[in-house]
Amino acid sequence: MSKSYYSLGLMSGTSGDGIDASIIKSDGQSKYETVLDKYFEYDSDIPKKISQIKDKLAYLESSIGGPEYIRIQKELYKETNFLEKKITLLHAEAINETLKDFKENLDFIGFHGHTIQHLPNRKYTRQLGDGNLLSNITKRTVVYDFRQNDIENGGEGAPLTPIFHKLLVEKFKTEIPIVVLNIGGIANVTIIDKKESITTGQDIGPGNCLIDQWMKKNSNKSYDKNGSTAKSGSIHYLFLNKALSEWYDRLEDRDSFNKIKWYKSYDTSDFDLSFVRDLPLEDGAATLTEYSSEIYSNFINNFCNPYPKKIIVCGGGRKNKFLIKSFEKKIKCELDIIDKYGVNGDFIESQAFAYLAIRSYLKLPISFPETTGVHEPCTGGIIIKNF
Repeated sequence: MSKSYYSLGLMSGTSGDGIDASIIKSDGQSKYETVLDKYFEYDSDIPKKISQIKDKLAYLESSIGGPEYIRIQKELYKETNFLEKKITLLHAEAINETLKDFKENLDFIGFHGHTIQHLPNRKYTRQLGDGNLLSNITKRTVVYDFRQNDIENGGEGAPLTPIFHKLLVEKFKTEIPIVVLNIGGIANVTIIDKKESITTGQDIGPGNCLIDQWMKKNSNKSYDKNGSTAKSGSIHYLFLNKALSEWYDRLEDRDSFNKIKWYKSYDTSDFDLSFVRDLPLEDGAATLTEYSSEIYSNFINNFCNPYPKKIIVCGGGRKNKFLIKSFEKKIKCELDIIDKYGVNGDFIESQAFAYLAIRSYLKLPISFPETTGVHEPCTGGIIIKNF
């Protein structure tokens, strides 16, 4: 009988609103149960600082050098180190709070950190979070930096959740073929059409990132709750169709380049709001929501063979009723929200990184040629015991 471990997974998503923390019990393979989930909200200063750092990184990427480049580079170095330490300390506080009522021995902490830059074509990804410091403060074994090994072995470094989605589908005992659609900051899918195997897993486009950016830029809200702002607006099809045409052109270029599959992990910097910039708040939200919905349905309808019997939606985007209704109209199969199966859809990724921490310790693969484009199945994560 395989040994089970208690693992605490931590996730700070694209929105930068806080920390999801989950404890699971699992053998890193087929056994899994949720122990507890908790959410810890950041103060408003953290997402603001994350956004400023990303803006400066974007400037450096587009700059050709000079005194201003050097000045911003120096600023960025200090600001990034300061924010990384602060985020690590906040994660330590979240861990201590989560463990207050937990009486079992915790084996691992799966620490994702907060992604500020993801450039797999340069074999580089950066998640803010100091695993050494976190281990020292909490006196626990920490597994972190999950993506780098995949990138160094030819992969895109994302998505890493498909192996956990596969475990959930097996637990749900639902019909296959099935698609798990995760709508986080970026949208990704896991497709399972054979028992005990993942057909593919990949990023497919923007998740909540564009809608969230639009709301933050044009209102005092950080997201479109329930899609109510979009619902009250009008879709501008001229702008929408032009943006979709450009998107599909990108996919065709990538497909012809990669010949077989267009594996590509996305960062929020891969998308922009320019095509809706002159629209009113409500119309921009409606057009962006339809844009996302069209991209998801296009993937399902044109790239899933065999066609799924069911789509299970998880991630924060599952709460956007306007988005889900629009998407559901465009597909030809049943759609379920993951919470229907007794799993809190807000904590899928934090649970996933708890699971991946166990697999990392056991030297089991966490990414696969079918999910990230890596050359062969590979493990990942750095294991640190700094106490």
